Amino acid sequence: MSDRDQEKKPLSLNRSKLELSKTVEAGQVRQNFSHGRSKSVTVEVRKKRTFEKNESGRFREVKKDFVAEEPQAAPEAPEAKSAPEAKKEPVKEVKKRPVVEDQGNLTNSERATRMAALKAAEERRKQDEADAEVRAREEAARKVEEDARKAEEAKAAEAADKAEDAPVKDGSMSVEDVEKSIAASTAKGKPSKPKPVGKPKAAEEIMPGEPAEPLVPEERRRTAPAAAKTKSRKEIDEENARLAARKRAEEEAKGGAARAKTDDGRRRGKLSINNAMSGDESGRRRSMASIKRQQAKAKARAQGPQKPKEKVVRDVVVPDVITVQELANRMAERAADVIKSLMGMGVMATINQSLDPDTAQLVVEEFGHNMKRVSDADIEESLVSVDENDDNLIGRPPVVTVMGHVDHGKTSLLDALRATDVAGGEAGGITQHIGAYQVTMATGAKITFIDTPGHAAFTEMRSRGAKVTDIVVLVVAADDSVMPQTIEAISHAKAAGVPMIIAINKIDKPGADASRVKTQLLQHEVVVEEMGGDVQAVEVSAKQRLGLTELEEAILLQSEVLDLKANPKRVADGVVVEARMEKGRGPVATVLVQRGTLKTGDIFVTGAEWGRVRALVDDHGNRVVDAIPGMPVEVTGLNGVPAAGDDFVVVENEAKAREVSDFRQRRIRETQAAAMKKSALENMFAQSGEVKELPIVIKGDVQGSVEALIGTLQKLGNEEVSVRVLHSGVGGINESDVTLARASNALIIGFNVRANQQAREQSRRDNVDIRYYSIIYDVADDIKKMLSGMLSPEVREKFLGYAEIRDLFTISGNKIAGCMVTEGTVKRGAGVRLLRDNVVIHSGELSTLRRFKDEVKEVREGYECGMSFAKYNDLQAGDMIECFENEEIAVEL
Repeated sequence: MSDRDQEKKPLSLNRSKLELSKTVEAGQVRQNFSHGRSKSVTVEVRKKRTFEKNESGRFREVKKDFVAEEPQAAPEAPEAKSAPEAKKEPVKEVKKRPVVEDQGNLTNSERATRMAALKAAEERRKQDEADAEVRAREEAARKVEEDARKAEEAKAAEAADKAEDAPVKDGSMSVEDVEKSIAASTAKGKPSKPKPVGKPKAAEEIMPGEPAEPLVPEERRRTAPAAAKTKSRKEIDEENARLAARKRAEEEAKGGAARAKTDDGRRRGKLSINNAMSGDESGRRRSMASIKRQQAKAKARAQGPQKPKEKVVRDVVVPDVITVQELANRMAERAADVIKSLMGMGVMATINQSLDPDTAQLVVEEFGHNMKRVSDADIEESLVSVDENDDNLIGRPPVVTVMGHVDHGKTSLLDALRATDVAGGEAGGITQHIGAYQVTMATGAKITFIDTPGHAAFTEMRSRGAKVTDIVVLVVAADDSVMPQTIEAISHAKAAGVPMIIAINKIDKPGADASRVKTQLLQHEVVVEEMGGDVQAVEVSAKQRLGLTELEEAILLQSEVLDLKANPKRVADGVVVEARMEKGRGPVATVLVQRGTLKTGDIFVTGAEWGRVRALVDDHGNRVVDAIPGMPVEVTGLNGVPAAGDDFVVVENEAKAREVSDFRQRRIRETQAAAMKKSALENMFAQSGEVKELPIVIKGDVQGSVEALIGTLQKLGNEEVSVRVLHSGVGGINESDVTLARASNALIIGFNVRANQQAREQSRRDNVDIRYYSIIYDVADDIKKMLSGMLSPEVREKFLGYAEIRDLFTISGNKIAGCMVTEGTVKRGAGVRLLRDNVVIHSGELSTLRRFKDEVKEVREGYECGMSFAKYNDLQAGDMIECFENEEIAVEL
C-alpha cells in the first residue's frame, strides 16, 4: 500500500472523535527526471475536521490548521483534564507552511489565475465561518427567550394557585346587585362610576395573575346581602369576566369596539390554532356583518309580524320575439319562477330560449301583470309623417317620366330639351340606365324628367318610373306602330293612375304617319283630344327640334291642372331612382326629393341602408347645399348600395337610423333564409327530375341593370335547364366573386364593370370564365346559347330500307339470311327490326352484311346480300327486315 493510500483512511466513529476528510485546495508540482525529462503532477492538500465529545455527550469541532506534509508520529497524549479546564484551554495554532511549487515555468496568466483561485477559496472560507457564527448567536438568543417564557408561565401558574386559595374580602357583592346598580344609575341620568371599597392595593402587593376586585359602588357594597360575603375569589372572577364580556358586546354593537389590539384597528399576523384556542385579543372576533344581522333580527322580532308587501302590477312591453330572461327582467320576477310557470304550461325552456308573444302573454297574465304587445314593424310607422300645416305648401316642379318602345327616340327627345347628348354615350344605341334630369324652360319654369329604358328587360325600371311620376310622356315613332313596350308603358301609366301625354316623334322621316299612331292607340283605350278624348297628343322631331315648345306647354298645362304642391319646411323624404358604386366616392344614390328639403349633414334611411348626407350633386355635376321638392340629386355618404325604388327618409338621429336599418336587414335575412329552404327543396326535386342548372354570378354598374339582368336570365330556360343566380351586386368583380364562382363552377358576368388585377390573376389560376358585356341583349343571347348546349339533343329515327329473307344458311352454328333489298338501302351497323306478318319480332343490330364473300358497308335496292343478326337466330324465310338509323338534332330554346 502506497503512502497516499495510507492517508485515505475510512470514515470511523469513535467514542471521542469523528473525523471527515475533505479536499479544499489543489496545486501542481513539476517533477524533473534524468535525461532532461520533466512532468507536472497535481498535488491535493487535504484537511481533516476533528470533533470531540464534551461532558454532555455532544460533539464539538476542534479547530486546527492543516498543512500538506507527510504524516508524523502523533505526540504522546497528555494527561486527561477535567471538562472545565478543557474548555478554558485554547487550541494551539499550528502555523501553516506554504506549499512549495515550482512556478518558474508558469506564465503570467497562469500565475494570475492561481492567485485568483486561492483568493476566492479564502473568501468562501471566511464567509462560511461568519455564517456559522451568526447561526450560533441566533440559536443562543432563541434558547434564552424560551427559558424566559417557561419561567414566566411557571410564575403565572403559581400565582393563580395562590389566588384560588385566598379568602374573599368583606363587602363583596354579587353580579345581580352590580347589574341592578348600573340600571338604577342609568335611569336617573347620572351613571355612577364604580368606586373600589377600602384602600386599593399597591402595585407591588398585587400578585401576578391575581384579578382585581370587582368594581362595585360603595353604597351597593354596604347594602349587599350577607350571602355575597361568603363567595369565593373564583366566583367573583367569573362574575367580573361575564360583566366585561357583556360590556364588550355592547361596545361592539355600537361600532366602537376594535377588532384587535393594533393601531389601525385590524388584526395583525396570521390566525394560528394557538391564538384561536386561547381567545386573546389577537384571535378572530365576530364580524360586523354578523352583528348587524343579529340586530336586524332582533328589530324584526320587536316589531312583530310584518304585513305582506302589496304586489306591484307592471305594464310589460312584449315584442314579437322575447327571451325568458328578458321577460323576467321586464316583470321584475325571478327567472326561475318564470321557468317554473312555463313548466306548468308544459313548455320546457331555458333562460336564453325565445318565446312567442302568445306564450309570453300567458306568463305575464299568470304573474298578474298587464301586457302591452308591440311589433318591430312599428318603427317603420313612425317614419311616415303627414303634413299638418297647409300654410307651408308651395308649388313644386312636375315630375315627368318619358316612356316608350326601344329606339323610338326617348333619350334623343330629352337631349333636345336639355341641349345635351346623352344618347350618343349609350352602348348599342339604346338606353340601359334610368336617368333623372331637371330642365329650366325659357319662362323660368322647371320640369323634372325621368328617362326610362325601352328594352323589354327593363320592365322594373319603367314600373318605378311610373310610381314616382306625376305625368307620363309616351313617345311613339311616327314611322313605326304601337309596339309591345308601348303597350306595357300604357299599362304602367294606368296602374299608377297618372295622366299621359302622347309625343309622336320622328315626324320628319319619310313614311311618318301620325294619324295611324293615334288610331292604333284607340285599341288600347287611349283616346287623344282630336278624337274626343282627354289625352293630349303633340307631334315632335328630336333631331329637327320641332314641336318642343308645344310639348313643354302641354306638360306645364297638365301640371297646373294637377296643382302640384309640397312643404319644404319639414324633414325630407323621397325615393331612390338609381344606385351605384363609384371608385373614390363609395355608394352613390340618385334621389328624387318629394317632400321637405334635403340638406348636407342630414341622417337618412333608405331601404336596409342608412347614412349621413356628405355631399349633394345635381344633374349637371354641380355641388348644392340643399335639395327642394321635385329636385333630383346624387347623394353620397351611405354605408351600402341601396336598392332602386327604396324610400328615402330623413330621421332625427343616428340611433333611430340604425334601429330601422337593423330591422330591415333582419327581415331581409329571414326572407332569404326562407327562400333558401324553398330553393333547397326545389333543388332536391330538380335533381330527382334531372334538371340542369347554369350557375351565374352577376356584377353590374348600377342596381337597375343588375335587376334587369336577373329578370331577363331567369326567364330563360325550360323544364330541363334553368339559370341559377348565385350572387349579384353592384361594383367591380373582386376575389370573393371569383372564389364563389370557382367553388360552384359558375360563370361570372360583368355588365359595364371590370375585374381588378387580383381577381383576374385568380381567375386565370382557377380557370374561372369571366365575360364582359355592355349591351343587355348580348347577355341574353349568350346565356340562351349556353342553355341550349346543355339541353339533351333530340333523337330522331331515320328510315333506310326493307329487305326480304329468301333463304337461310347455317355457318358455324349461326344462321345467315339470304335477302333481297326491296326498298331503300341497308347499311352495316344500322338498327334493324325483324317483321313477321307485319309484327315486330326482334329489334337489334346487324352483325354481318356481305355481298358474295366480301363485307360491304351498304347494299342498295335490287341487290342480293347476306345478313345475320347479333345474338339472334330465330329467322324464317319470308320475314321482312326493316333497316333504320338514329340521328341527333340539337335543341334550341
